[in-house]
Amino acid sequence: MISHHSMMTIIFVGSLFQLPYVEAFGVVPNNYNSNTNVQQQFFSKSPAAAITPTSLFAESSNVFMPALSSTMKEGKVVSWLKSEGDKIEVGEAIMVVESDKADMDVEAFEDGYIAKILIEEGEMAPVGDAVALIAFSEDEIDAVVAASGDSSAAPAPPAAEDAASEVIDATSAPDIDFSQIDMPALSSTMKEGKVVSWLKSVGDPIEAGEAIIVVESDKADMDVEAFDDGFLAAIIIDEGKTGQVGAPVALIAAEEKDIPALQAYAASLSGDTPPAIAPVAAAAAPKVSSAQASNSVARTPGARVVASPLAKKKAQELGIDISSVAGTGLDGRITASDVENASSDDAPLAAKSTIAAPAKSSWTPAAGVIAATPMARAAAKKAKIDLATLVGTGEFGRVVANDVKMATGEKQPEKRKKVPSSREDVVDLPEGFVAFSGMQKAVSNNMVATLTVPAFRVSTDIEMNSFEAMYKKIKPDGVSVSAMLAKACALAIEKHPIINSAYSDQDGGGILYKQDINIAMAVAIEGGLMTPTLMYANERPIKEIAENWKELVGKAKSGTLSPAEYTTGTFTVSNMGMFGVTEFGSLLPVGQGGILAVGATQDVIVPDPQAVLGMKMARKMTVSLTCDHRQIYGSDAAMFLKTLKSIIENNVDKIAQ
Repeated sequence: MISHHSMMTIIFVGSLFQLPYVEAFGVVPNNYNSNTNVQQQFFSKSPAAAITPTSLFAESSNVFMPALSSTMKEGKVVSWLKSEGDKIEVGEAIMVVESDKADMDVEAFEDGYIAKILIEEGEMAPVGDAVALIAFSEDEIDAVVAASGDSSAAPAPPAAEDAASEVIDATSAPDIDFSQIDMPALSSTMKEGKVVSWLKSVGDPIEAGEAIIVVESDKADMDVEAFDDGFLAAIIIDEGKTGQVGAPVALIAAEEKDIPALQAYAASLSGDTPPAIAPVAAAAAPKVSSAQASNSVARTPGARVVASPLAKKKAQELGIDISSVAGTGLDGRITASDVENASSDDAPLAAKSTIAAPAKSSWTPAAGVIAATPMARAAAKKAKIDLATLVGTGEFGRVVANDVKMATGEKQPEKRKKVPSSREDVVDLPEGFVAFSGMQKAVSNNMVATLTVPAFRVSTDIEMNSFEAMYKKIKPDGVSVSAMLAKACALAIEKHPIINSAYSDQDGGGILYKQDINIAMAVAIEGGLMTPTLMYANERPIKEIAENWKELVGKAKSGTLSPAEYTTGTFTVSNMGMFGVTEFGSLLPVGQGGILAVGATQDVIVPDPQAVLGMKMARKMTVSLTCDHRQIYGSDAAMFLKTLKSIIENNVDKIAQ
């Protein structure tokens, strides 16, 4: 919170380009002329107030760095929403500025074209410095740019304290901490503004950036937001009344106890008689007497509850419906002592029962005005969405940027949090962006690379009764199903070496045969996927393969695999049968000709001429082979699967060797 003297400084800077946050305007035309308001004194000291002469006598405007908060001295251009040469319209967001408090949009005062950007993205500029030049027609862009090269950008306006000192009210201000809200300049031609609606009432707490008033300029109705936290102490210009640009419209108290003193000061500013001021009740104030109760202001049904923050906090702590409490403060404001009195046993029951629950405070914009933030307007324009078709979720129903994003599908509506019953735990689901790890990036890049390969898929069912019987026999020796599948595939590849090949671009294209049969087995690990490789799988005994596989899996989970242990595969096997997946297809790894997808083994009924009923129960597994069609043809894949099926069904002893 700042003193009233420093706030006067802000008003003159703000009269150039206030409003803070969504109403922060920054374009001040060089040919601006004002006869009646404070801006005349401010601009007359700056050469920027004159029309910029060029060979074509082109008129231009400057976009100045706005004051987005009461303490801001310089700002950083976060992003330009428009580029040089782009057409702009009044009220359109043209850049995003970072102040000492937050990132805020800056809108245009005039229609025109961005002729030249003086402060680039990421650069800083003092408040009041020119950051861009605006040409009023597209034909004048070159002339405006040329003129800017002949002279430096418009100098920063003189210290606002000089201008402020000329117009500071002679009325003695109270020696307390407060700020003053003045009628802002919402356009370059605005000389006075009309208060359409007050969004806050006297005594209400307010926060920096919160909309507190709607002002009608000569162009449109716009929100005015607060610079600082505090309490709305006094309204100087009521709804429906007009005031000159720069004239005080309200006072903001830093402390709630200072409201009465500021109301007396506000009356002197407006020339009215100070209203009767009820003392602010202390936390330990005595109970309200019958005489005091008769002076309390009764609220009509549907009226908004006005209560101090301490009163609201006490009501919440005591479990009291604050709408049922009769307020004895200013204009019926509920104080902490009112809540304490209402909680006592001898509190008047009528005060608790006769007052209806208030309706939520609301505000309806003027006819024809769509309440929306600048970012929402810019996003809607870019997405070509009519703002009138959107339902706003912001304060007072204003359309915000998220509403536009939800309309375009860029953002999904927030789901209501599930309220768990006593028999289930709360599920905390992840949300937001998480960057890929190095492994995930590698997997992603490899998967994308496979999309350029013309692949095809062939499937078959393999009876697993003999295989499972052999597995039970050699399992005590540490042999796993994965080791047996790898050995079976390697033996089948010996009969069909084309499956072990890869396509090569050499000499316009050809087949790259690989003498070693190295079976890569896909393994899911935390945060990614690895393919440890069983080298020379066709030549090694099954027990050695099993021991090697156990070692490789351990290294994969601990992240200690060497490159040779996961990059030398010539054929890949992906087994998801342990997850109950019956059939699936795999993407072809880069540099390989084939990959076999293995599903779960299932009980099925198959014909059997020797069975009593001609049917028997069998265990079957579905495998799908994906191949590179540039060098492997359908018949090659079919013959490989036929050989693999024969080995698993009829020659399982060879696997166990």
